[in-house]
Amino acid sequence: MTAHKLTDDYRLEQRVRRAVQAGLKEFSLIEPGDRVLVGLSGGKDSMALLELLGGLARRRDGAFRVEALHVRMGNVDYRTDVGYLAKFAADCGCGFYLREISFEADRNERRSPCFLCSWNRRKQLFEMAQELGCTKIALGHHRDDILRTALMNLTFAGAFATMPVKIRMRKFPVTIIRPLCRVDEADLRRWAEIHGYQPLVKTCPHDGEGNRRSIESVVDAMQRLCPEARYSLWHALEKDGKLVEL
Repeated sequence: MTAHKLTDDYRLEQRVRRAVQAGLKEFSLIEPGDRVLVGLSGGKDSMALLELLGGLARRRDGAFRVEALHVRMGNVDYRTDVGYLAKFAADCGCGFYLREISFEADRNERRSPCFLCSWNRRKQLFEMAQELGCTKIALGHHRDDILRTALMNLTFAGAFATMPVKIRMRKFPVTIIRPLCRVDEADLRRWAEIHGYQPLVKTCPHDGEGNRRSIESVVDAMQRLCPEARYSLWHALEKDGKLVEL
């Protein structure tokens, strides 16, 4: 590997770490004494999140604790290596928990299989957080996820809203946080390559359905039209108070 390549990779790692630190500080996402439960799907985003938070907890001398929950959906064919994920979590200094569940198709056609899968996974996170006494649930959504969601809501629901960086739940004593909120997907993709993450094999028949893939191309087109488009949309969300829900 050339010195130039090493330098580029080093700069990327520093950029990602700084972006995470900036998001944590700006939105007060993690406080001393917190116990954080990370939803570990086995994809690049959640694995990077666990590694980054685990490393940060160690550098802060255990000021907060990090746990990981992996939910295996019996009727969704995502091939995850549980042994690999458990070792990965241990290497990050984090506890690892596994839940295996399944869901039935809903007669309500408005509730798609993707919605039901996501809802059931989220339910397991809430239940595990309560069992472990976790104060925060950390999800691996990055800045591009947040921007794409805003455009989806604006286009299909006529509402200027997105997934908040921080949202305090009313029915549960826990706060959902998204520490990768200031990290771009392209940087996470390269981070995963540098760190040699085992790829997640997706064979779900519903993968790629819905409007999110189409919105990705819309964002790309906006970026070509105006290189500052993504940042303008982010600042609009921030200015309108859409990134925090307390």
